[in-house]
Amino acid sequence: MSTQSEPATSSNGVRVVGDEEKGLHRTQTGVTMSPELFEKLYLTPKVPHVGDNNRRFANPTALGFVGFVISTFTFSIVCMGWGGASGFSPVVGIFFFVGPVLLLFAMVFEWIMGNFFPMMVMGLFAVFWLSFGMLQLPTLQLAAPYATDADPTGLASREYNTVIALYLIVWGFALFTFFIFTCKINAVFATIFLLVSLGAWVLSGAYFRASGGDFDGAGKLQKAGGALLFIVALLGWYMCFIIMAGEMRITLSLPVGDLSHLWPKTDVELAAVEQREHRD
Repeated sequence: MSTQSEPATSSNGVRVVGDEEKGLHRTQTGVTMSPELFEKLYLTPKVPHVGDNNRRFANPTALGFVGFVISTFTFSIVCMGWGGASGFSPVVGIFFFVGPVLLLFAMVFEWIMGNFFPMMVMGLFAVFWLSFGMLQLPTLQLAAPYATDADPTGLASREYNTVIALYLIVWGFALFTFFIFTCKINAVFATIFLLVSLGAWVLSGAYFRASGGDFDGAGKLQKAGGALLFIVALLGWYMCFIIMAGEMRITLSLPVGDLSHLWPKTDVELAAVEQREHRD
């Protein structure tokens, strides 16, 4: 007949439950996280969940931010033509590996942890970089159907540039929809989505100008769109740094402009939710 030991408390107040015969013990830290801190680290409102995946797994949000920020920085700098940069073929890896790979990993683990909104964000940007990267591969010759004797590649054709402009308009509206929901989290995250929406529309305007043969105007709009995305990348890195510092237990008081206090609290117990549903 085995004898199980009584729960003991260590000198630091951590409760330890042991089994003398098996030599096993379980430690309960009792660490709690405020809704404000949760929303700062995970970029999602704290809502009731079954399970404790947020305690069992590492926070993947910063990983997705790293992929997004490196890709956006590179893309924006090339758009602005720093140092005479032109074209994305030399850095096409950001469209297929740096951004999408990290974002897709982050998306899967956000889903496992039950973080709905970050999962949607990571998936959205992953497919954006993949789809836009396809346009940068000259070997695909996507503009070939519009080729003429004056334009053998078709890249300067009205039809080709108009299609891409329309594609970016649609992306702008999708990103702006996400901006509406970021207004429930914090001002930095909301600003990122507002500026990236504007950036998509400005770049759309650049393609519309190119479709009309105004390549000088298209170049100016491309630089303006790149400047907006450069600010987006700076804010993304700022947010990533705050999340990493929080996870590494580095005490910082960098502001993010918390907006969650403007909305009804969502960190209610599951039992309370069920009781309210039964009453309704």
